[in-house]
Amino acid sequence: MPSDEPGTDYAVAYAWQATLVLGVVTLVLGLILTFYPHVTVNVIAVLLGLLVLVSGLFHLIRMFGHSEAHRVWMGISGLLLVVAGVVLLRHLHLTVALIGLIIGLGWIVQGVVALITSFSGDAREGRGWWIFFGIVSLIGGIVITALPAESVTLLAALTGIWFIVQGLFEIAGGLMLRRAGHQEQATVTGPPSRPSEGAAAL
Repeated sequence: MPSDEPGTDYAVAYAWQATLVLGVVTLVLGLILTFYPHVTVNVIAVLLGLLVLVSGLFHLIRMFGHSEAHRVWMGISGLLLVVAGVVLLRHLHLTVALIGLIIGLGWIVQGVVALITSFSGDAREGRGWWIFFGIVSLIGGIVITALPAESVTLLAALTGIWFIVQGLFEIAGGLMLRRAGHQEQATVTGPPSRPSEGAAAL
């Protein structure tokens, strides 16, 4: 008996194709991050510098608006952002180190919060996991803060490895969805009907 929902086959086909494409894209990104982590980090640093520079230019343009009430502060902030953007673009190693410092400080704060939570009265269940997570996050944040540029490059490579694994799983999942869709279509369609005896006699 044919399916009553005409969009079912299209949905199944779209699902496995989207999953397969996502897996391939993730795999390619993982390979780039793993084998070219320094280049990837530099690209991120350039994008950050461009973002700061464009933000500064936007502030300077707003300074000349007729409805702007704080032109002086807008001009000062825009000028500072433009200078910061130029510095970040001309000295990419400083930008990479700044990214590492931000990540390291974030991990330190996260570890301290996790340790405080573990010793509070609200975390009786799973206190050991909170302590373990807090210590690991705190140690990782200290290491990244001490070696920000090298740590960011290493994190990019590790992220690439994770993307490779995730991409392979997504590709396998897409192929499994495709196989399941073909099996379901074959089940719905069923084997070809045999001619009746009367028709055969005619």
